[in-house]
Amino acid sequence: MDKAVLSDWDSFYVIVGSAAAALIGLQFVAMTLMAERPMKSAAAAGAAFATPTIVHFGTVLLLSALLRIPWQTILPAAICLGVVGFGGIGYVIIVARRMRNQDAYRPEFEDWLCHAILPLIAYMTLALSSIVALTYLRESLLGVGVTALLLLFVGIHNCWDAVGYHIFVVRANADVEQRQGEISTSKGNNKRKKQQ
Repeated sequence: MDKAVLSDWDSFYVIVGSAAAALIGLQFVAMTLMAERPMKSAAAAGAAFATPTIVHFGTVLLLSALLRIPWQTILPAAICLGVVGFGGIGYVIIVARRMRNQDAYRPEFEDWLCHAILPLIAYMTLALSSIVALTYLRESLLGVGVTALLLLFVGIHNCWDAVGYHIFVVRANADVEQRQGEISTSKGNNKRKKQQ
């Protein structure tokens, strides 16, 4: 195996892997902050929208680690990449089913694109790259790199989308409900005062 081909990707995977690890930490911080005001059906929505983001970031971190192992031949690396790729395809199918079945939020096209379609393309690219790795190593490594970047950017989008939804929709709705409750309480107090 031409180890120089793998070593050409060293800096790329150091950067991408570090970014994925940092973003995993930030996702935990965001989830902790959102836990203060959980929405109805939060568990089903989390399984459909939040957990896959961590899985995608974890996959990027795993790919970065796998391609830094000093393999003696490409075959074990290709097998590992294939397992991750085909496992990811199965996982995205499960996520799509969860998105359809949860009732906390009605997914729009952008949600389907970023939570199902693009991750499916990424994992299919990874699976295909693992299959052709023995014959087309350079092209295969490019496919793995594209997979890592696509999953990283999809994860960033999905994190931002979740935080934005929580702040601008869930929290805003909770604030409106709280104000309406305060107004109702105030009107009730005024009625009692007039009756006295």
